[in-house]
Amino acid sequence: MPSELEELVEFLHHGNTQIRQIACENLVGFSTAQPELFKRHQLLPVRDLKLLVRDYTPIAKNALTILINLSADGEVLATLAEDDDFLETLLAKATNVKEPNVDDVLMLFANLAKSDTMKRLLTLKRRVPEGVSTSTNAMDQLMDCFVKGAEGSLNKNANYDYLSYLFADISKSEEGRAYFTTKQDYDNIVPASKLIVFTEHKSTIRRKGVASTLKNVAFDVSFHSTLLSEDETNLLPYILLPITGPEEFAEEEALEIDSDTKIIATHLDTLLLLTTTREGREKMRAVQVYPIVRECHLHVDDDEVREACDRLVQVLKRDEDDQENGAQAIEGADTVPHPEVNEDEKVVELF
Repeated sequence: MPSELEELVEFLHHGNTQIRQIACENLVGFSTAQPELFKRHQLLPVRDLKLLVRDYTPIAKNALTILINLSADGEVLATLAEDDDFLETLLAKATNVKEPNVDDVLMLFANLAKSDTMKRLLTLKRRVPEGVSTSTNAMDQLMDCFVKGAEGSLNKNANYDYLSYLFADISKSEEGRAYFTTKQDYDNIVPASKLIVFTEHKSTIRRKGVASTLKNVAFDVSFHSTLLSEDETNLLPYILLPITGPEEFAEEEALEIDSDTKIIATHLDTLLLLTTTREGREKMRAVQVYPIVRECHLHVDDDEVREACDRLVQVLKRDEDDQENGAQAIEGADTVPHPEVNEDEKVVELF
């Protein structure tokens, strides 16, 4: 005979709304404590939960929370990420300015992005969401949500911060990096230039995801000119200010240094990657990056940050004649995290 918990899971597809709601509420905790409970009968409970995401708001919220937790499992992740109909359900909710559970949807999106199949967002076409975007491209629509919704001006129930983690994972792929550095037809703007303004946002989640995205994009040397160009992305000022030591600015401005050392280390990794080309090295010398990094080394008490500072200083202080065609510009580059080893690798879990 099935246990009481197994019977409770079966109520997820009950015809009575109240029973479905009670079942969802009581199963949230078990999605982390006993995730195997939801993999019975060829993942039938997971299939039920995908349908419940479209149910009444309280039921949908609990269903999303359970799926967020369960998506840490590879089999569940594949079932969710590879389902085109479910992806459209999530996109419809994410781009609905009246949807109350948007941020929960985007937490799930952040986890689903661990699947390579989510790259299809880059080419996926769908209807234009009213009041959100003028593009038919799903990725453009999510980018517009991220930018317009930063301060709750798009949807009063959402901040869209977790989209930054989705962007970080998408940017691990060559296609993803190309998206962030290519002017989009619908607005003629390079997406990366939309992200840079959030390197000092109040949300740590948003800053961390944006920092990782920009670092991943910098792994492709062919994009460096676009990133460094003042007429295109103009990246340098936006990643220098968060790492600037207190002696570089007046006291009232010194608070702008990022409080999260992981983010500072990520920005330093990005700067190091940009020294791969002579153009990048000369640009950094011209804007006096060396003294900024030196001050960061002095004032940030973190081994990872100081090691990153040391690597960058070694490159900037070296004579160009010793760079040997730029191939050795990043000495010890194997210590720089690869695009597929981000801080954002952790799946989101809710309790």
